[in-house]
Amino acid sequence: MKIPYGLSNFRDVITERYLYIDKTAYITKLEEQGKLNILLRPRRFGKSLFLSSLWHYYDIRFKDEFDAIFGKLHIGKNPTSLKNSYQVLFLDFSGIETSSRERIRHGFNTRVGTALRKFLRRYSYGQEAIDHIDEKNSAAEKIEHFFEVITEAKIYLLIDEYDHFANAILGENINLFKEIIGKGGFVRSFYEIIKSATLEGVVDRLFITGVTSITLDSLTSGFNIGENLTHHRDFNQAIGFTRKETETVVKPLVDACGLDMQKLLADLSKWYNGYLFNEEKKERIFNSDMVLYFAKNFDNEGCRYPKRMLDTNIASDYGNIMRLFAIGDQENNYTTLEELITSGEIVGLHREKLDIEKGFDRDDFIGLLLYMGFITISGMILNEIRYRVPNYVIQQLYYQYFKVEIEQRSQITMDSRCLTEAVKQLALHNNIAPLMTEINKALGLFSNRDFMCMDEKHIKAVILTLLYQSEVYFIQSEPEVNNRYPDILLLERNPFKVKHQFLFELKYSKKKDGDKGMREKRAEGMKQVQEYLRLNSIRDLHGLQAYLLLTNGSQIEAVAVQ
Repeated sequence: MKIPYGLSNFRDVITERYLYIDKTAYITKLEEQGKLNILLRPRRFGKSLFLSSLWHYYDIRFKDEFDAIFGKLHIGKNPTSLKNSYQVLFLDFSGIETSSRERIRHGFNTRVGTALRKFLRRYSYGQEAIDHIDEKNSAAEKIEHFFEVITEAKIYLLIDEYDHFANAILGENINLFKEIIGKGGFVRSFYEIIKSATLEGVVDRLFITGVTSITLDSLTSGFNIGENLTHHRDFNQAIGFTRKETETVVKPLVDACGLDMQKLLADLSKWYNGYLFNEEKKERIFNSDMVLYFAKNFDNEGCRYPKRMLDTNIASDYGNIMRLFAIGDQENNYTTLEELITSGEIVGLHREKLDIEKGFDRDDFIGLLLYMGFITISGMILNEIRYRVPNYVIQQLYYQYFKVEIEQRSQITMDSRCLTEAVKQLALHNNIAPLMTEINKALGLFSNRDFMCMDEKHIKAVILTLLYQSEVYFIQSEPEVNNRYPDILLLERNPFKVKHQFLFELKYSKKKDGDKGMREKRAEGMKQVQEYLRLNSIRDLHGLQAYLLLTNGSQIEAVAVQ
């Protein structure tokens, strides 16, 4: 089975016999929805391949290849009247350098100019038309002249990663973002020309993909057309994989290795599933790129999971977009994130429109997190929505971010090498001392001012941040176990084999409560841990070791519990 991980050319995927999960039924749904559509999804979610399927379906150049490309797919068996009826203009705004205003302008103009030249050559408009495009200085002037040249045609305009460069700018320099996106900015001028072309009918259809709505929302009157289908119930499953589709991807692995399908799907759900884009829908969506990464990197000979369940390329992409956490009040944003990882969920109002010109409050930040895929819909409380972290991959990314934040805020350095060694000693020898050393080192470096607002959840966040620097364990924070909620479980994760798994219960006693407070917390904690150990699902964990972690905020000790 050929896995198309990282491939976004639809024709190549189909004709070179790569695995393809058929999403072409959504082509018809898009036509029925309207002519100008926007569908946003988190990074590395399969957007570009979906957009490429639209290109190959509508482009007149692929008319003779229709059966070869689409014949076995849903849309091939149920084609619409618009198949292969457009000249297609494709724009991709990823990879534009954002180090200065001029480099952004140059990169934007170059991307537009290159795409227009390719279009004019592709559909034989002649060299003179291309030369005139090259003579224009700005992207707006180039595309305005372009529309004059093709005025008799009707095109389908596809824009991929529309906000890629804009998000990079927004995370670094909000004023520069406003300057180029706002009124009079060269990006807004460009989209104003496209808006006019849709009104005149030259652009008959439009489809835009990206991550967040901030750029389009900030363009306001410059581009107040099109329907944002991101949270539309009919498109919840348009991009990404359903459980059944994920089963199709991994079935060859199950058959070849004799794996338990339900166990495998449960593991993949923990890592890659959990996304819900409409509060009325029930089926959660897997990140398709992550599932394909797993299938491609599965050890077929040893029948083992990949050692790294998170692709470094995905981590890098998400790391870059985390810069958007600095929009608005960074301290309030940090508090929201801390609440999310310590309590497991946050509650807020759903904001469809994110307009930074009008301020950026907590609900705006929550809306941004939802678009980016860092939270997902969990449920409703009256008019508010509950949100949670979708999966373990995103949890890992949060704790990588928190490590950097803790280091910067406290002017300390957490040695990842020492942390990795500490977890290894824990896993192989039940030696908790190195881990306690690292936790004490971190707590000891915080200032007294920090401890004035320190409580159990803050200390737990520090401990989890340290533990997440190692990939040996599957880490669960307050998992539900027979209606009980132990603080931390460290569970063996495939392909690593450990001698010991762990249950940690954390108890915090304020310094002002002295020895008496610590004794009371010790007794309370010991009783809780012993109750957990009587639960079958806990007791049956192989090599289980249980510890009560007692702390006053500046020091921590581990007490073994039998």
